[in-house]
Amino acid sequence: MIEIEAKKKEIRLDQYLSEELEISRSKIQKLIKEGKVFVNEKQVQPSYLVKENDFITVEDNLTFEMDIEGEDIPLDVVYEDDYLLVINKKSGMVVHPAPGNYHGTLVNALIHRFNWNTENNIRPGIVHRIDKDTSGLLIVAKTEEVHECLSEMIKNHEVERIYYALVDGVIPHATGTIDAPIGRDTVNRQKMKVTDQNSKNAITHFKVLKRYQKNTLIECKLETGRTHQIRVHLAYIGYPIYNDPVYGKTTKTTDFGQFLHAKKISFIHPITKEKLSFETQLPKEFETYLSELEQENRKE
Repeated sequence: MIEIEAKKKEIRLDQYLSEELEISRSKIQKLIKEGKVFVNEKQVQPSYLVKENDFITVEDNLTFEMDIEGEDIPLDVVYEDDYLLVINKKSGMVVHPAPGNYHGTLVNALIHRFNWNTENNIRPGIVHRIDKDTSGLLIVAKTEEVHECLSEMIKNHEVERIYYALVDGVIPHATGTIDAPIGRDTVNRQKMKVTDQNSKNAITHFKVLKRYQKNTLIECKLETGRTHQIRVHLAYIGYPIYNDPVYGKTTKTTDFGQFLHAKKISFIHPITKEKLSFETQLPKEFETYLSELEQENRKE
């Protein structure tokens, strides 16, 4: 899915998207007719005149309609076979190219690594995404068949994903479940929020791993996979992720981004039926800050 906040106005939607995404106007018109383009969460006609700050979403993988090139970017590959691979993504790396950001992404790296021919629609199969400034594990499918299988498994909650998060504040409860629907923020459409308007159900389970003087390290398990789910849910209950520039308590953050790491992933291999489970270390910046918090605890 591609998300765009319009910067122009009084221009036809099909023309605007064609210019912005660098793909044919006929392709855009086809997507609009197929119901894959939304303006402020509503379907409109190709002739709709775009207004400044309109929030446009295109629910289609357009990456390979664009001129995306492979780039020799090192990847931390945790597991690989003939069908799929599991990657430990660094914080700061964007997963999919998008308007204004066609380079340095995970997809650029995969196209180069496997010499995928995008002109013939041979696609690196990103099965699920994690935010740019979230680090950790994600699965990439090497074939269309495996991609479809894994996507269905995630939809059916058959892929277990465990995240570690450092939050602002000291959570008094040992465990908890946040069951609150998430939808687009109508004021700032780049953000998500807990709302009952045009929302989808979202469930996050958490347990406390360590309490510090002003922070808590927790483990989060996703039951659903909504955009920004963990970040939105934790901010909603009053314990936003530390260093989160969007949902956190302060905009004065470090270059590292939010302290959220996809630490564990487990699933049944869609072809071999083998049970696979992987776990990674926290990023160096994350570990270093936890050590500093531990020292402060000892001083008490």
